[in-house]
Amino acid sequence: MCGIVAYVGSREAAPLIVKGLKRLEYRGYDSSGIAVITDQALKVFKKKGKVKDLEVVLANQNNLGNIGIGHTRWATHGEPNDVNAHPHMSNSGRLAIIHNGIIENYASLKQMLLNKGYEFKSQTDTEVLVNFIEEIQKTKNCELPDAVRLALKDVVGAYAIVVLDKENPGQLVAARKGSPLVIGVGHEEYFFASDATPIIEYTKEVVYLDDLEIAIVNQDGLTIKNLQNEEQDPEIQTVELELEAIEKGGFDHFMLKEIFEQPKSIADCLRGRVNPDEAIIQLGGLRSHIGKLAKAKRIVFVACGTSWHAGLVGEYLFEELARINVEVEYASEFRYRNPIIKEGDFVIAISQSGETADTLAALEMAKSKGAVILGVCNVVGSSISRITEAGVYTHAGPEIGVASTKAFTAQVTVLTMMAIATAHAKGTLSDETYRQLLIEMAAIPEKVEKILEKSEEIKDISKLFTFASNFIFLGRGLNFPVALEGALKLKEISYIHAEGYPAAEMKHGPIALIDEDMPVVFIAIKDSSYEKVVSNIQEVKARKGRVIAIVSEGDRDVKSMVDFAIEVPKTHEVLQPLLTVIPLQLLSYYIAVLRGRNVDQPRNLAKSVTVE
Repeated sequence: MCGIVAYVGSREAAPLIVKGLKRLEYRGYDSSGIAVITDQALKVFKKKGKVKDLEVVLANQNNLGNIGIGHTRWATHGEPNDVNAHPHMSNSGRLAIIHNGIIENYASLKQMLLNKGYEFKSQTDTEVLVNFIEEIQKTKNCELPDAVRLALKDVVGAYAIVVLDKENPGQLVAARKGSPLVIGVGHEEYFFASDATPIIEYTKEVVYLDDLEIAIVNQDGLTIKNLQNEEQDPEIQTVELELEAIEKGGFDHFMLKEIFEQPKSIADCLRGRVNPDEAIIQLGGLRSHIGKLAKAKRIVFVACGTSWHAGLVGEYLFEELARINVEVEYASEFRYRNPIIKEGDFVIAISQSGETADTLAALEMAKSKGAVILGVCNVVGSSISRITEAGVYTHAGPEIGVASTKAFTAQVTVLTMMAIATAHAKGTLSDETYRQLLIEMAAIPEKVEKILEKSEEIKDISKLFTFASNFIFLGRGLNFPVALEGALKLKEISYIHAEGYPAAEMKHGPIALIDEDMPVVFIAIKDSSYEKVVSNIQEVKARKGRVIAIVSEGDRDVKSMVDFAIEVPKTHEVLQPLLTVIPLQLLSYYIAVLRGRNVDQPRNLAKSVTVE
């Protein structure tokens, strides 16, 4: 949540920062702003709305200097408006700050500052922080890096900040705790950003700032210290990310591009890991843990949103194949519930960004209770990848659309590989079934491609449901989590109220909603629950419900009884979620587009939830 960009070097800062903010707009788009130093003057420009609205404000500004900070906001403290937009300045006008996170003890800090005569223009916790830093700078008569360090010792909450001091126009000071911050290292220039996407155009060399670390960049280079003022050795890493991966590539929206990238993203996830010819699954990040997983008595998946749905698929897979007791927890509930965690339990975090605040907190708590903590995430160098004992990267590539698509299928792919490998190591999966599953997994990308060829057919179906007010999604077994994910996608981007249920639960309440105006989406694949789902379809049709069914290729029986049917290729039952979710993504996308929604930046949402 919230996007941070900052720069110091020989380039003109403002255009570079604005371009970076556009790439980070998926993190927040309520308002944006920049602060730059030029001719010893600190200038701030900010505007409610998207970055394009800020560009209008900046249109007639020239020569804005070679150092600056920028921010695109997802509102926490204070409504979205020009005043609450970042950057925020200190009372004297000497300092400017950008901030991602929440300062929990801002109220007591604010009262202390009010007592000292400070005045506040905004409703934000961030303005409190910049004035607190200035107060320390004045009272301790210290330089900005020390003022930031001392201030943060008294701050409770999460933050990624970059601070600019007009009295030291060649220096940026940054710090993080619980919110991501990446430093790009160029030739006599430095970049700061919430992730690497604004940086890779200029350098592939980055430093991932750790929690409770402060970075200072100036003409002397990069220095990193902890809050105890001890200098740290920065580890420079190379980002494996190409510029084309974060461009739309001719698609109307990032979401559509990412839906169509799934044959490649799933193949990338499988590459080097699944070898059907030699009957091998190799998960390098879990090489030393698969045997331990096979002996585990309990696995707990912690996740939020779409990742939680992937965890539900994982629950079915591990219990069915490996016969291990699995629980799936919302990280936001798990961390506050005093759950029963025993030494030897496996707690596995699932997160696209690897920065989800609740999931990170859940891991820390589980670790303190003696659990083995593992991670499944997409972003190399992310917080989850660094605090877990081991894990697996999904290799989905950057996902810019706020509504997750390829990240979900990549997570399910990883969880499927983990479950199969664990089951085989445990001996609950025969060699014959094991080999069959590997063959079928290798074929999944091609089968996804085949479903995507039906996009125009799905678009035509979508046109008939553009003005629906409600939707119900129903599935059984492994396809119940897919029904939940289909409903989430639709409400996220189209703002249509949608709910997912196990198909058998329809009779326990939701059937009261069925009439000729209620679209019902069934996942009706030929599997062990097929006959039961067919009965559920007939119950809906008897009440004049309009049914869209996701069916197995060649299934004429269901096609004859529903209003619309979308065929998907056949595969092994445990792999079906990787196929059945694709039509639901397309259905949601086309309905949202036809309703005139901004599918990449749906209202009130942000991509990476780094605050509670």
